[in-house]
Amino acid sequence: MILTLKRVLFKDNFTISDLKIDGKNFCHVLEDVDRNLDSSMSLEEIKAKKVYGKTAIPTGTYELVINYSNKFKTYLPLLLNVPGYSGIRIHPGTTEQDTEGCLLPGVFKSDRVMSSRVTFRDLMTILRRASKKERIFVQVER
Repeated sequence: MILTLKRVLFKDNFTISDLKIDGKNFCHVLEDVDRNLDSSMSLEEIKAKKVYGKTAIPTGTYELVINYSNKFKTYLPLLLNVPGYSGIRIHPGTTEQDTEGCLLPGVFKSDRVMSSRVTFRDLMTILRRASKKERIFVQVER
């Protein structure tokens, strides 16, 4: 399964992306500010541009697994091997204050995503089903 995250709206405090699952529109995603990081950059380049807790992950393709989050005390999707980052998850949230690089699914409205818990629940149902039979990847694009 391929989740495609296409960044479409770039604001001073956040970025909005369209999320597609195997090419079909699913929802919006709120992320931190896109600072033009790319997974092909050196770790030193990424660290030089990254502002901790306020920078969207680099563009690139990452494997996704579902595992237990000690921070959130539940099972959540985790993106693996994101250069310069650790613990990048997909979880519910509303504004850029709710993310430290993580991906917040929902319906974009003004400066936030709405219906994030419902959207996340629906996404988890799809991801859990898929994870039983195939690998899941997230492709982040600009």
